[in-house]
Amino acid sequence: MKIQPFKTNEKGLNRFFGPLEARVMDVLWNGSEMSIKAVKERLDHEQEAKFNTVMTVMNRLVDKGVLTKRIEKRKSLYTPVLTREEFLNDQSKELTKGIMDEFGSLAVNHMLDALEEADPGLLEKLEKKVQQLNKEK
Repeated sequence: MKIQPFKTNEKGLNRFFGPLEARVMDVLWNGSEMSIKAVKERLDHEQEAKFNTVMTVMNRLVDKGVLTKRIEKRKSLYTPVLTREEFLNDQSKELTKGIMDEFGSLAVNHMLDALEEADPGLLEKLEKKVQQLNKEK
């Protein structure tokens, strides 16, 4: 899936989506196939949303390839194309590839520094992966 615009100054799903898009995706990832009305009702628990606005956002997410839309009788039903985990995996993979292509060794050095600060266990996983890759050569 083509990478969504990535906003470094945001958190969570807002890094990839606008605020309402992120909330819609969160609702759909936590539910099943849903209508616009059902999504709107879930969104209203946090903050009221207008039906037409939710409809527009959901149809834009279809256009972006993030949701699928199926019509049953007179009702449109929406489903995420990927699970949350698959989406985040795809996006992080594309981001990493883009960073490596553009910044190479600088990116690796910064990632190693971040690994030391974040979780020492991740450094062990990286070492094992490097050893595995070296054996395959």
